[in-house]
Amino acid sequence: MGVNEATRAPVAESRAPFVSVAWLIAAITVGCTPMRAYRTETAKVCESDVLAKQCGQAAVQSYRNAHDPDGGFDLGVVELDDQGQLHKPAQREALLDRIAADAVDHELMMVVFVHGWKHDAHEGDDNLDHFKEALRSLSQREAEFSHSRGILRRTVVGVYVGWRGLSVTPPVLKEFSFWDRKNTAQKVGHGEVTEILEGLEMVRLEKNRETQEAPNPTRLVVVGHSFGGAMVYSALAQILADGFIKSTGSPSVSADARGFGDLVVLINPAFEAQQFAPLDDLAVSRASYFKNQLPVLAILTSEADQATGKAFPLGRWFSTRFEKGRVVERTNPVTHQTERIDQREANVAAVGHFEPFRTHYLRATGGTDCAAVAVRASADARVQSIESAALAWEGDAPGSHIPFPCSMLERTDNSVARNPYLVVRVDRHIIPDHNAIWDDRVEAFLSHLILVASQVSNPRARTEQRGRSLKGAVSGSGGR
Repeated sequence: MGVNEATRAPVAESRAPFVSVAWLIAAITVGCTPMRAYRTETAKVCESDVLAKQCGQAAVQSYRNAHDPDGGFDLGVVELDDQGQLHKPAQREALLDRIAADAVDHELMMVVFVHGWKHDAHEGDDNLDHFKEALRSLSQREAEFSHSRGILRRTVVGVYVGWRGLSVTPPVLKEFSFWDRKNTAQKVGHGEVTEILEGLEMVRLEKNRETQEAPNPTRLVVVGHSFGGAMVYSALAQILADGFIKSTGSPSVSADARGFGDLVVLINPAFEAQQFAPLDDLAVSRASYFKNQLPVLAILTSEADQATGKAFPLGRWFSTRFEKGRVVERTNPVTHQTERIDQREANVAAVGHFEPFRTHYLRATGGTDCAAVAVRASADARVQSIESAALAWEGDAPGSHIPFPCSMLERTDNSVARNPYLVVRVDRHIIPDHNAIWDDRVEAFLSHLILVASQVSNPRARTEQRGRSLKGAVSGSGGR
């Protein structure tokens, strides 16, 4: 009996690790989120007069409210699987049909949002709810801005790109899905998300080709958060680089740098700085940009983002430990000093935390109630705020400050004026962590930046419109 007990104990101990591993595998399997489409209704548009959850299975929604006439918008949802393919191609067709209907009599402001880690496209996801509210607010700002400039307003159309941002549900295990979802996001970025974005870009180009003299042309803005930012960058990096290369014909001939659509915004994006290095090299290869150069790409990263500031480089350190890197030297066009870029460091750090690539700091201004006061400001005050930001961008210089509601965008002393690729470190009072990206300050900054980037490219037409806007504000004709 004693012998049997003595032999049993080591066996039991030896099985313990296998039991733990088996339990872990079972927990992951049981807690794995399904790969499914939430938007199964694609045959008709779900009409709603509130932002509540009335269109839970509809791929296309339309918000119109008689009490909020300037806040109307349309919204399409498309969903991708883990391999980057559309769950239901009918979602894309329904979206494009709605856009075609909107474009018959209106110019469009199309805004794409690609969510990040732990989110998807189910009705009630807080990213989707916040996106709807942001579209409503942008539609109001668009109405005020176009009215002040004496031009027809654009119809706001939102596109929410859903994917399986959360792979497991157990509270502890889902935190360890960070690196798995990074790989998935970048894989999806090389899939049909590019086709979706290119389809919207074709709408923009065709509409603007038909209405070449439109004073408020159709625009396209793409926003990605977290791994959604990584996905967007994977899809568009080469297109962004091509847009810059085509802006320079020879050493003596250059033009405005172009991007994809009219603006790409990445918020707390989870991809390594080394991926951005080729575009940053192109950006600093020019010592100056024309006065009418508009923003092309804005990367916003909170200084308090622990996910990309701490967890991301830890994972990258392990995954890149056998890779080689070197120190790249280049001359800064502003300081004329030699800059040294360590590829090893750039391959570990998330892009927004890599200081050599930084061009701006977005600082919080005003008191704790500043954002609430800005939201209640008059239409004239909001229009003047947008015009001030647009004018300051045109007069941009190394070390200059551009005002936004409750924040100030400060260019670094070594960054070229009007460099269209903004890498912005954001004050923790504006974006306090990885996911808190829907603050009133953030919304105000992004809506202003979108409208600044969405101006007509012709500087004379832009100046004439601004003159009407400021004159209307002084006389009170631009109010509501």
